[in-house]
Amino acid sequence: MCSIDFKIRTIELDGKRIKLQIWDTAGQERFRTITTAYYRGAMGILLVYDVTDESSFNNIRNWIRNIEQHASDNVNKILIGNKADMDESKRAVSTAKGQALADEYGIQFFETSAKTNLNVEQVFFSIARDIKQRLAETDSKPEDQTIKINKTEGSENPESQKSACCGS
Repeated sequence: MCSIDFKIRTIELDGKRIKLQIWDTAGQERFRTITTAYYRGAMGILLVYDVTDESSFNNIRNWIRNIEQHASDNVNKILIGNKADMDESKRAVSTAKGQALADEYGIQFFETSAKTNLNVEQVFFSIARDIKQRLAETDSKPEDQTIKINKTEGSENPESQKSACCGS
């Protein structure tokens, strides 16, 4: 892959249609600087490594550091070990090692196969459900629904609220 792959995937979750925009850089180093801009608007991030390539797994920590620097604090993340359909003899990263890394960061973990479609749907539904739940929790906090008005000196007097252009 020589460019960023962009896909839109619409799923139905709890009777609502949810549009997922998926930006895939394939972890290429040359996209590291431009992906920082994508992090800012991201609601969820899928960190994918190849179970047959230990260096792609080892690079996950770098990507997480990048996310911590550039994404919002509460962005949802999922760790994914791809190519789970491969023969065990070709596997370089065990399922246990992937799960341990996910546990360390407190994020969900899946093993998938893009080739056989193993767990691919589950990942999309899981990230969508997590984001939807986080947004619902944020919306339901009483302090987020309260309009706060800060008083400034003299604000008790209605006359002092007129702007200078309107006369007093």
